[in-house]
Amino acid sequence: MPKLDLRKQYKDFYKAGPEPRLLTLPPLLYLCIDGHGDPNRSPDFGAAMQALYSLAYGLKFALKKHSPALDFGVMSVEALWWAEDMAAFSLERRDEWLWRAVILQPDFITPAHLDEVRADALKKKPEIAAALEKAFLLTVEEGACAQIMHTGPYSAEGPSVAALHAFIDAQGLHKRGKHHEIYLSDPRRSEPERMQTIIRQPVE
Repeated sequence: MPKLDLRKQYKDFYKAGPEPRLLTLPPLLYLCIDGHGDPNRSPDFGAAMQALYSLAYGLKFALKKHSPALDFGVMSVEALWWAEDMAAFSLERRDEWLWRAVILQPDFITPAHLDEVRADALKKKPEIAAALEKAFLLTVEEGACAQIMHTGPYSAEGPSVAALHAFIDAQGLHKRGKHHEIYLSDPRRSEPERMQTIIRQPVE
């Protein structure tokens, strides 16, 4: 039986171009870890990445072992960024950022599945125990959003974010919720100028 391909199932949500567009997302289940601070300098962010992938692959293999019909592909990491005062949120003041690193999950994953996989991961990777303990499942309904594809290094996202915000204003809409980024490229294997990141902003 073919494995579940979430990228295909939700293909309209995981594609974007250089021109912003509007879309509406249904409730989606994510594996999450929360933290704060500049991701480039915070050891917590690196540990969260390791923990998310460890748990995501653990869930994949645990469910597949239980039933081949439950096999699924592991999705890319995403992150939501915000500040206590979103009116003051700035790409320049990263030390003030709050973040939630996430990986999309099939809707049949349960907290019991996560607890089982977490217990195994804690034995194998005690060095990231704090991050593993923080992981949780959350169903999020972002609803109406605007998104754009940014091609290039993360540090050069400014013009893409500005274009997205200008598009939102031109539609007579307002930003709400958290700045959302979907990382389609592996920075360890991609040239910085070719990396692709979907930038998403909920609107009302």
